[in-house]
Amino acid sequence: MEETVGLLWHRLITRAAGGHFPKAAVKLKEIEKVAGVFFRALGGDPGLRVAAATADGHGARRSLLQRIAGADERISRGRMDIATLRLPPEIDALPERGLNRDLYLWLAALAAGHAAGEPAADAAADAALAPLPEGGFDAPASRELRENQRATLRALQRWPGIETRYRRLVDAVIAQRPKLEKLPPAEAAREQLLRQALHAPGSVAALPPLPPKAKATQPMLLWLSDFRGAQQGGLTGMGSGGEAGEAGKSKPGRDTSEQAHRVDRQENAPEKHGMIIPFRAESLLSVAEFIKVKRSTDDDPEDNAADAAANLEQLSITRDGERVASKVRFDLDLPSAAEDDVALGEGIPLPEWDYRKSLLREDHVRLIELTPSVHDLRAAPSPLPEHLRRTARRLHRQFAALTPGRRWLKAQTDGGELDIDAVVRATTDRAIGHHPSDQLYLSLEKRERDLACLALADLSLSTDAWISSEARVIDVIRDSLLLFGEALLATGDSFALCGFSSVKRSNVRFHRLKDFNQRFDDKARGRIMAIKPGYYTRLGAAIRHSTSVLEKQTAARRILLILSDGKPNDLDLYDGRYGIEDTRVAVVEARNRGVVPFCVTIDREGASYLPHLFGPAGFAVIRQPDELPARLPMFYAQLTR
Repeated sequence: MEETVGLLWHRLITRAAGGHFPKAAVKLKEIEKVAGVFFRALGGDPGLRVAAATADGHGARRSLLQRIAGADERISRGRMDIATLRLPPEIDALPERGLNRDLYLWLAALAAGHAAGEPAADAAADAALAPLPEGGFDAPASRELRENQRATLRALQRWPGIETRYRRLVDAVIAQRPKLEKLPPAEAAREQLLRQALHAPGSVAALPPLPPKAKATQPMLLWLSDFRGAQQGGLTGMGSGGEAGEAGKSKPGRDTSEQAHRVDRQENAPEKHGMIIPFRAESLLSVAEFIKVKRSTDDDPEDNAADAAANLEQLSITRDGERVASKVRFDLDLPSAAEDDVALGEGIPLPEWDYRKSLLREDHVRLIELTPSVHDLRAAPSPLPEHLRRTARRLHRQFAALTPGRRWLKAQTDGGELDIDAVVRATTDRAIGHHPSDQLYLSLEKRERDLACLALADLSLSTDAWISSEARVIDVIRDSLLLFGEALLATGDSFALCGFSSVKRSNVRFHRLKDFNQRFDDKARGRIMAIKPGYYTRLGAAIRHSTSVLEKQTAARRILLILSDGKPNDLDLYDGRYGIEDTRVAVVEARNRGVVPFCVTIDREGASYLPHLFGPAGFAVIRQPDELPARLPMFYAQLTR
């Protein structure tokens, strides 16, 4: 009963506090793809992904009802760093749904306007900015003010068509801001300058400092709070820091529009024993301290840890000097020589693209081709598993229809049978004195599809994740390769099956499961059944080597089919933007060499970065991973029609 009454009271007081329009709300999930396309179409960095922004405290003045309701203590604002364009998870600050949607698109345009574009427009925007005064201004707030005015001028000058929407947004946003007559003089003066900057971008040079007891200015929804990871401050009153969860592979099913967290890096605290409390117990309810506590490594994981973290405003991290890898060495260390696959050669040097220097580093990566040892019992010849046979028969019937039929060619100089029509014509020509033709035979033409395909599977450690109570990602990839091979047996197309993983740039492991010149038999199936997950995903090197293998095929059309479960990543800086840009360059190189790359992924966040890598029609995202084995051959059929 208390919970019900409390919930009703919370809804009532929050609604009475105002400042929000739930019926007109627009979520980032609804506009994410449109905003991303709009941002890139306006010339924004194609390597940036669109994700949710953090909700940060602002310290601005709030009404009495807002303080009673505990509402609007934090607010999400757009920001842009080197890898991400972050937009609010939800916008409901304006009374019309169309206005809230336009606000998302304006923030995307503002981010695109900040980047370098047309020199003439950029020079005109910079010239339109009012010069900074000699002193006596709030430096952090003024920096944010000038950056946003400059980006606004560039956006309006490059794309005049959006000015009408911008003016509508300015009027709507100002109507929701605090009334000037209700603010103290110092705060009202800053508010008036901000409104002037909205109406006439570039006309305000700086903001005056606030008195000691004055409240911060209410955040400006039409502006970005940060460009390219610049220091925070000024209007929002936030400290510097990044967001959590940028690096590494995304967890299947994670939503990119979920709330992010701001990270506060702490200095390493002195080590303290977990059972010794260095302060009075009753102060636990009022004092929070960053304490490094020794805990045993066999503690059970906390089931509600994700929910607890979601309720935190800020996450604190530190470097404790310990190597976490030592606790999972069994999973990450390379196997012994007796247990490892057999290396086929000393390694192949490959280049790698360093986007930070815009430089292709020659011989920067070493790829090692591997094949299972003859003593490896896991790779023993194996028939097709029983649970795949029914699907294999169905795929075999469907793909047999793709095989072109044979036909008889008439009037040939050589062949297996006489062409009766040609013989009659030749006899008639001889009877009337004409020279008869010697093309008197029928030839049976055997038509073949001139195709070669290499299926490249990601075998990194992330594929060891469970997608259900009965199967892991690696099991799905294994079944997909088996069914793919069975389907291509029916068409007669030339194909190869490979897998890859990596441990830094000196050890990219490339598994040859079936070569183009090998039969897809029980031996090949045994090698596929023996694959196991491990290590990391240096995708660029694997694509470059696969392209070289495909180039040796004489087929008219060569296809590289990539199976992946997440972003490229590795230990030695090959993560985030670095890995994505190297993979993109490898894909461009493959296309220039006549190879058609196509990626099939089970990563639900794939739509946020795969268009940058493979283009809008060069990938497919499968929401249900267990559907991959049956759908993979169908993707191949569509590519080869």
